[in-house]
Amino acid sequence: MTHLACAQCGSVNRVPDARLADAPVCGRCGAELMAAQPVALTDATFGNFVERTELPVLVDFWADWCGPCRMMAPQLERAASEMPGVRFAKVDTDANPEASVVHRIRSIPTLVLFRGGQEVARRSGAMSAADLRRWLEAEGVKPGLATA
Repeated sequence: MTHLACAQCGSVNRVPDARLADAPVCGRCGAELMAAQPVALTDATFGNFVERTELPVLVDFWADWCGPCRMMAPQLERAASEMPGVRFAKVDTDANPEASVVHRIRSIPTLVLFRGGQEVARRSGAMSAADLRRWLEAEGVKPGLATA
């Protein structure tokens, strides 16, 4: 059983591991829980999503005016579609300064990997989807879903 926090309403959903690939939806609001694309987080939703999601969570701290961030966006989306065992999220640092301050974001784009609500790795600068995948795998992140 895996716990997944809904990025939309914040409720925590228990999903059997064997059903993670079956496009589970939130029991409260109906939002897709395992979308193959990054979800947008805000200062209000960040903590709950990162702390209460049992799968690894990769957060991209970015801003609309940042050229490297705009170049990184399609690479992050591609990596999200290739790695269903990781929850991908984005935080707009201009619209959500609290999350950026709490996590000491000094440059963008910055990617932060969380496990169990704790930061375990970080990289700054744009990278390709292949480089992103290699970095996550080097950090011990498995790209696929559990099927037990």
